[in-house]
Amino acid sequence: MTDSPYQAFEQPEQGSPTSQSGDPDSSGSPAVSLRDRMVPPLSGDALWGWIGPIAVAAFGAVLRFLHLGTPKVLIFDETYYAKDAYSTIKFGVERQFVDGADALVNAGNLNIFKHCEQADQCASYVVHPPLGKWIIGLGEMIFGMNPFGWRFAAALLGSISILILARVARRMTRSTLLGCLAGFLLSLDALHFVLSRTALLDIFLMFWVLAAFACLVVDRDRVRARLADWHEAGPPEDARGVGPSLGLRPWRLAAGLCLSAALATKWTGLFYILALGIMSLVWDAGARRAVGVRRPYIGMFRRDLPLTALWAGLIPAVAYVASFAGWFATDGGFGRNWTEATSGGPFHFVSKSLGSWIDYQVQVLTFHEGLQTSHPYQSTPWSWPLLLKPVAFFYEQPTSCGTPSCSWAVLGTGTPVIWYGGLIALIAMITWYVATRDWRAGAVLLGYAAGWLPWFYFAIVGNRTMFLFYAMPLVPFMILAIVLAFGLLIGGADTSRRRRLGGIVGAGTFALLALANFWWLYPVIAAEVLPYDDWFARMLFRSWV
Repeated sequence: MTDSPYQAFEQPEQGSPTSQSGDPDSSGSPAVSLRDRMVPPLSGDALWGWIGPIAVAAFGAVLRFLHLGTPKVLIFDETYYAKDAYSTIKFGVERQFVDGADALVNAGNLNIFKHCEQADQCASYVVHPPLGKWIIGLGEMIFGMNPFGWRFAAALLGSISILILARVARRMTRSTLLGCLAGFLLSLDALHFVLSRTALLDIFLMFWVLAAFACLVVDRDRVRARLADWHEAGPPEDARGVGPSLGLRPWRLAAGLCLSAALATKWTGLFYILALGIMSLVWDAGARRAVGVRRPYIGMFRRDLPLTALWAGLIPAVAYVASFAGWFATDGGFGRNWTEATSGGPFHFVSKSLGSWIDYQVQVLTFHEGLQTSHPYQSTPWSWPLLLKPVAFFYEQPTSCGTPSCSWAVLGTGTPVIWYGGLIALIAMITWYVATRDWRAGAVLLGYAAGWLPWFYFAIVGNRTMFLFYAMPLVPFMILAIVLAFGLLIGGADTSRRRRLGGIVGAGTFALLALANFWWLYPVIAAEVLPYDDWFARMLFRSWV
């Protein structure tokens, strides 16, 4: 994915790597310096580059924390994750619950665990790694085992993800305004809103994937600036074969740690480890080529691949195993075989523990491959971008709205204006990438594909049960596509005032439409009681009912 002109935010790449600022190119226009082509300067005031995204994130946080404890009961899959999180912080592992545990929790009674003669007899078979439950459990530790407590972490990280997206969009577009637009749209996405107010794992998976992507974008800028320094220093001719070593690259390490957290939350984080790892290496080769390295891909394999394999390969593997620390350290985990593991010396303990843990992981893999249980809200991945089958997280019919028939609901769906606008923007990104090989379009498309296409395998080969909210990691990339498309419409400083004004008006109009759409959906995604006819009017398709 090589650089290409993106007129809204940076000058086109012109001339050879040895071009200097002010030298004309073959067209007679001034050439841009290598440094400005490698790392285009960020526009606007740096302070506003923080104030704007923070303000947008604060707006999103208010939406997410307002009435966070409503409904005051376990909803949808909170029956698993909120209770498992409580078990994890209490015992270090997930344990079985007594019959009727949900009703006890809803009533404030926490005497919900089964009592067994042997700890492993009460072990619970769970099929997701523990990190997401530890994060949910932190909220329960601070605020108690109540709806606000088990939803706090989701709301917090969901709000922070708005800030991250605004900042990474600003860096990708070199525009604070468009960065804020990205954060604003994420704050108004209904699926992000619902999952930020529910104790499920998918919001955490999205957070860690987005954070990893943001770290890699920063790393890209840092590396290209370092290569520009190397080029300007006039390296000897023999050093231009593969280029320089680029150091330890702490931002790539940070990305590896975030990807580790994604994998330790849900196994689908593995798809992003592979996709983003390859993407970062392609960026490295492109950067080396841009400064005149004669064998950029050889340089990438020699200089960049070993460190990337460590940061994005070995570290996630080690961190994934470490996330099961509670399982290794206690005798109550599923398949732990504690008695057998402790019957010998230290080496016997480690080998038996690892063997039992691997057996457990194999069982989990078998579960995921064979999950075909029918569910009224299941959907196929091709339907996700169209929002054809949302998930009713909660639905009751109280009698408190002043009409004979009332609805009280939390509907897990996206904001249609954003999702359908995102489809158009993604098509634009495909066209842009095919025409120019621009790295931004390629990165957005890869991020979207990594979270979407693998599910087609499970749908076609395994007929696996799937849900719309599995698409949560796609949403930031979809919004980045929208923002980049508006950047193209607006154009750069050298475009006509009429075009720029039209693009800005178009972006503002889209933002207002998204706000209006979110406001219209709000009662059915925020658990407000309203007449049934008003609830039904908000169902975009009959499949929503």
